[in-house]
Amino acid sequence: MSSKPNSHQAQTTSSSANSPTTSTPNFKTLSGVVERVTFQSDETGYTVARFLPDRPTDRQATNNNSTSASPRFRATKGDDNLLTVVGTMVGVVAGEALELTGLWLQHPQHGWQFKVENYRSVLPATEQGLRKYMGSGLIKGIGPKTADKIVAHFGLETLDILENTPDRLIEVPKLGKHKVGLIAKAWLEQKAIKEVMLFLQGQGISTSLAVRIYKEYGDASITIVKNEPYRLAREVWGIGFKTADKIAQALGFAIDDPERIKAGTLYVLSEASDSGGHTYLPRPQLALKAAELLGVTPEQVETAIEGLVLDGGAQVETLTVDPTDGSKGFVPLIAVTVYEPGKTAATSQQETNVGTGAANVTTQTTAKKVAAKPNILTSDVATYATKSPSSASVPTAAALHESVEVYVGSTPTLSALPGEQAVYLPPFYFAEQGIANHLLRLAHCSPQQDRLITLKQTNFATMFEYLTTKESLKLADRQEEGVVMALTKPVGVLTGGPGTGKTTSMRALIRVLTLKKKRIILAAPTGRAAKRLSEATGLEAKTLHRLLQLKPGGKSQYDHRANPIPADIVIVDETSMLDTLLMNNLLKGIATGTHLLLVGDADQLPSVGAGNVLADVIGSAVVPVVKLEQIFRQGEGSAIVTNAHRINQGQMPLMGKEITDFFFFGEDDPELAGDLVVDLVAKRIPTKFGFKPEEIQVLSPMHRGKCGVGYLNEKLQEVLNPPSERKGQKQYGGKLFRVGDKVLQLRNNYEKEVFNGDSGVVMELSHEDQVVTVKLEDGREVEYDFGELDELTLAYSISIHKSQGSEYPVCVIPLAMGHYMLLERKLIYTAVTRAKKLVVLVGSKKALAMAVRNGPKRESEEGTLLSAAPNNSGKDSSSHRAGRYTGLTVRLLHNQN
Repeated sequence: MSSKPNSHQAQTTSSSANSPTTSTPNFKTLSGVVERVTFQSDETGYTVARFLPDRPTDRQATNNNSTSASPRFRATKGDDNLLTVVGTMVGVVAGEALELTGLWLQHPQHGWQFKVENYRSVLPATEQGLRKYMGSGLIKGIGPKTADKIVAHFGLETLDILENTPDRLIEVPKLGKHKVGLIAKAWLEQKAIKEVMLFLQGQGISTSLAVRIYKEYGDASITIVKNEPYRLAREVWGIGFKTADKIAQALGFAIDDPERIKAGTLYVLSEASDSGGHTYLPRPQLALKAAELLGVTPEQVETAIEGLVLDGGAQVETLTVDPTDGSKGFVPLIAVTVYEPGKTAATSQQETNVGTGAANVTTQTTAKKVAAKPNILTSDVATYATKSPSSASVPTAAALHESVEVYVGSTPTLSALPGEQAVYLPPFYFAEQGIANHLLRLAHCSPQQDRLITLKQTNFATMFEYLTTKESLKLADRQEEGVVMALTKPVGVLTGGPGTGKTTSMRALIRVLTLKKKRIILAAPTGRAAKRLSEATGLEAKTLHRLLQLKPGGKSQYDHRANPIPADIVIVDETSMLDTLLMNNLLKGIATGTHLLLVGDADQLPSVGAGNVLADVIGSAVVPVVKLEQIFRQGEGSAIVTNAHRINQGQMPLMGKEITDFFFFGEDDPELAGDLVVDLVAKRIPTKFGFKPEEIQVLSPMHRGKCGVGYLNEKLQEVLNPPSERKGQKQYGGKLFRVGDKVLQLRNNYEKEVFNGDSGVVMELSHEDQVVTVKLEDGREVEYDFGELDELTLAYSISIHKSQGSEYPVCVIPLAMGHYMLLERKLIYTAVTRAKKLVVLVGSKKALAMAVRNGPKRESEEGTLLSAAPNNSGKDSSSHRAGRYTGLTVRLLHNQN
């Protein structure tokens, strides 16, 4: 072991913990070593640490009843010699030698603390300090044991070796070549990242985001942040416009800087898609919302929109067509519709030669075109205007200057006002166009292209008799219609609520196709939904992401012309979860002539991503739809399916002593209701019904509050997976991850092939390698660097939206009046339909009644759907209940014509 003096001893790194220090007589200076870090925020860098000074401080001297430094003081680890230091100290680790400048403050609970204003990092000068410094987790791949080995071999030369000749680490016994490479890379990265963190800390940026910035831009990070801060919002996941704007403002960017207004406008569009599910916003609404956010005028935003269009950052299209010049555009859906059984529905269009059609509504969620002639009666209802076949024989329709709602299923689709422009982010614009074009391409395939054309000659009566007698698959009339549709129509939709026989219909269809030796592809949007589909049908089902082998950027490997999906029919379950981008990727990979069957419940919540695909496809009436309504799956004494349908019809669920699988625990106080949820999951349900806690899923309508996802996750983690010495854990931002935790993926990660909504369990956690290993539901194990933990969240409690496509033995659903803005029928309906064996509602009965009463539409005194257009203030009056701005239905109707 060498004892050569450390050449790094004189090299230091300087940083300001808050703002630059000015000379003041109150500031004191301390030198010493960080003994341990008690707390450190990844978001702010705020740190609480125990500090061992090189020599006694005036505070220690005072505590020892001495007015001067004690000559007997020794820098040892005794509690009397350790100080508490607090302040913003980004990336400080145990073992690090620091020179601190700050003030002594007396905390009412914790006593004297040294509040750091400035600090200077000095690399360790002793072997003991090196061991502590290197084994602190600072360098990926080096834990305490590895640090001991390296320092034992190189002594005070250790940092020189790491800096200049890291290949020599191979000299350390049992340190393999692979590990040496990892350590060398990690040493260089942590140095560069720390420089970036020290710069960004001055701009108020968290450590975790600084790591992401460095991974995106490398050595150019500081230059890009200084000169192009708004790039961060577009290119670094986890950094939105508000964070980028905060950096830009600190760096002196003007409030009316054109790049700022463009970035803010894109942020409003992005938020509309992420939070509201909109694929576009009407231009006037976008201008007002962006102006309000940015503190500029709508005219300045209009200029920014023009610039974005020229740059390709946005797409603009007028949603109406001028019938006098035949210009291209959308056929306007200027309609107001009553949608209740027993009432009359009317449709009209703003053209001089179009009249109104009327229909008696007998079913609640069926929609077909009604010809634009007076007094047309049908058992179904149209929600759109249609061009008149005879302009001479129909009266003129009154112009309706209102936003349009096309209601099919549970989520209405909104349209801009006549003549308004729709402003899209390019991916949604091209995806909507793609869906309309591809869907019609598939639907209009020729007999020569149709890969199931021979099945049209089938004797279906004989076929269904065979399925009944030989395969034990007896179908009701509507189920048979669904099977025939899938076999004879290139594109079709099979929809229905829980227990109505969608799965049985698919099993019968698959059996026929298998006997005919046809190639079948089964898919679903999520891993949980694909697993359920596989179990129900006996065939392998893939997630759409894996089927399409989506790459970073969301690009599919399949193309319907050059490399189509190898199938005669593609069957997709849980299609209410399909968002616009994923649907487009699916359709463009299906060859003309391959059949497509979309299966789903139109009354479920729409997709988490932007769009309202299933409802829009059904609403367009361009493809056949079979709706199953008869309830089959209803075990004796079971109330789950019955109550799901009651809720969907606006009726309170049945509860009573005779019902043993559907319960309500009343508790109006949200905090007490939250505590009751924890008690039910941890004790009562396992004791009473025998379910394990891991079989119970809490589904909450919202994230905040005592009945929200965040609070319940913390409490459930404490009870179900308490800390122990055997379980590694890692604090990241405001979340604590521990071995054994249920976790959920928050975004699509194409490199890891893990997607938004995938869930798993933390199996391992290594501070030495700075890696968390998660076992997913499909059995794969995936590693996350500590810097990637913001992709995960705890999953003891999840949002109802995140539960789509899943089934759980038991669902516990908290309801509080604090959730009233989100309490809606389809939300509770979706939550209840996730449970297989037991539903437990907890909270306010008033909240439950409000949710059941609040359907997807709001009605005026005349009984028509209210417009969800923005009001004069520019604030979006469309809500979770009011629907989504999408152009897909209009595009389908326009392209069909």
